[in-house]
This record gives sequence, structure tokens and C-alpha cells, in this order.
Amino acid sequence: MARQKKEKEFIDKLLFEKQEQEKGNFLIAGMDEVGRGPLAGPVCVACVIMPLDDIIEGIDDSKKISEKKRNELYEVIKEKAIAYAIEMVDEQKIDEINILEATKLCMKNAVKNLTLKPDDVLVDAISKLDTDIPIRGIVKGDMLSYSIGAASILAKVTRDKYMCEIAKEYPEYGFEKHKGYGTKVHIEALKEIGPCEYHRLSFLKFLDEK
Repeated sequence: MARQKKEKEFIDKLLFEKQEQEKGNFLIAGMDEVGRGPLAGPVCVACVIMPLDDIIEGIDDSKKISEKKRNELYEVIKEKAIAYAIEMVDEQKIDEINILEATKLCMKNAVKNLTLKPDDVLVDAISKLDTDIPIRGIVKGDMLSYSIGAASILAKVTRDKYMCEIAKEYPEYGFEKHKGYGTKVHIEALKEIGPCEYHRLSFLKFLDEK
């Protein structure tokens, strides 16, 4: 029964990919972002074309997977991917053009930098993008689509590693623990010592409130 349940879950996660194949689209990319909400650090996007005849067990929304499992899947996804690109847009650009536009820019760059041009791209939530490749937005796509789930893992592991690196430069904020999100510890550090170069100043207006 457990095996049958897992097999059904895999079939369900390939539903959108199978729909695209029925349209004649066979190079199907999944794309997802990580880091729209944090107070610090970049937004990160991964776009990946996965083989659909060699499924990796355990791929899901990156937030639902343990850090250890994510890191393991990250390596397997990169090894098996037909093509992938991972892009980041930094906090200065986010402040300049806002987080939604920065996310779209990051997505556009990720699609552009794939070594193979996909027939279409499945994206978590966002359905309009300035690209000549068809985009299909899927609500909760990182949970529902195998390809988007793979992209979410690539993006999250990449961004988490980056935040752990800048934590070495600014240990007082605890970036390695909260990855820039607005936890109590992070906000207390901000109130005590103020922001650093990696903070999104447009996200910190609450610090001026009395």
C-alpha cells in the first residue's frame, strides 16, 4: 500500500508535465524562486529541465524537506538535470525596482541562461514574464509539479549556502540560522546595531516606526 501511494504521488506530480507533452512540448522546464520575503540577501531563482523517464524519489516543495535531504537532492538534481540555471538578484536591485520586479528579472535571467531552450516553462504562481518562451503559472506549483519542485530545491540550497557565507562576514545577525528572514532574533539585532550592506532597506521601514 505504501509503495502504491508513493507511485500515485509521483504520477500526480507529473500531471502538468504530461499535459505539456500531450501538446507536443517535450523540453519542459520548471522554475521557482526563493527569498522574496527576507529582510536581507538576494532573491534566488532556479530553472531546470529534468528527464521525466528517470524520476528522483523525494522531490517536493523545498520547504517541506529537511536541510539534510535538500542538500542530498540538490546534488542528484544537478547530476541528472538535462539543463539548469541558477540566478540571484541582490538587495540593492530589490530596493531599486521592488521585490516582484526583481523576482521577474531573476526568472528572465534564469530562462535566458539555460544551455537548452525549453519548449515551455512551468512556474510557481507567476504566469507573466518578458520572454519568448511560453510560461505556465501554477499555484502551489512547488508542491504539485515535479519540475518546479526540483527547481525549488536548487534555489533554496543555493540561497541558504550564500546566506551562511555572509554570516561569516556579519556573525552578529545570525544569518546562518534564519537566512535573512524577519525572526525575533534578527529584528532585535537590527534594532540594536542597524542594517548592514546585505539588508533590503526598503523592507526595513518598520525600524523607523515609533
